[in-house]
Amino acid sequence: MARLIPRTDLTDPVADRKRHAERAAASPAPDTADVEIEDRTVPATPDVAVRIYRPHQAQGAIVWLHGGGLVMGDLDTEHPFAARIAGGSGAVVITVDYRRTPEHRFPAALDDAYAVLTWTAEHAAELGIDPRRIAVAGHSAGAGLAAAVALRARDQQGPPIHFQLLNQPGLDDRQQTWSQRHFTDTPGHDRDTISAVWRYYLGSAPATPYAAPARAADLSGLPPAYIATAEFDPLRDEAIDYALRLLQAGVSVELHQWPGTFHGSLAILSAEVSQRQLAALISALRRALVE
Repeated sequence: MARLIPRTDLTDPVADRKRHAERAAASPAPDTADVEIEDRTVPATPDVAVRIYRPHQAQGAIVWLHGGGLVMGDLDTEHPFAARIAGGSGAVVITVDYRRTPEHRFPAALDDAYAVLTWTAEHAAELGIDPRRIAVAGHSAGAGLAAAVALRARDQQGPPIHFQLLNQPGLDDRQQTWSQRHFTDTPGHDRDTISAVWRYYLGSAPATPYAAPARAADLSGLPPAYIATAEFDPLRDEAIDYALRLLQAGVSVELHQWPGTFHGSLAILSAEVSQRQLAALISALRRALVE
């Protein structure tokens, strides 16, 4: 199955976005019968488009940040996954159409994500949610953004974040971990692709902790975390290292390392391990925000 997945090398961002959108459109349609869906615009500089998924009687909210190497992905490509997360978790899911690279470098995507977090907290009553039950979450590059949002909210005394969920996060531009050095030809992601992600995002600017959260010296005071990794993923070890450092800083962490998986293999919904991964993600969000 892994051999059938098209390679994405990010040499042509426009073509990569088109192929990514085509693959997402071919995904099985989620059941949205019990979820109200609305497109909105969050006032910011510039404004940010969001899509809101409201299950019945939802109390918590998830600011969800899509993957795609900060180059690909949008509200439509994330729809199948976001709808499943909302329906299963029982929380409002707000997907963010953040600005993408290489057209918009750091901190554009982070600014967009943080603006949506702030808007969510300020409009909690309108959204029908408890402002004390807001999570930031994402996959891959989106998970790295979620970690950066949590750091920024802590440092700037921003909206309180109740929980962070980081699924296969990209956290470290230095690419010096064992998995980064050895997984040079793995499905979904390899070392060269990740190098392109960071090159597009940072340009010639040095990385800061808000760009690459693994560079943060102090992880204390951050929200409890659920972190999931894939066995054959260059990003695996930086996520595990981050989880251990959070624990050592006194932050509660649930860490899952999924054997036999690779970056993005969760998209293969027919796989039994993918079903378990998705169920675990949803369960973690439900426990944190609903139960």
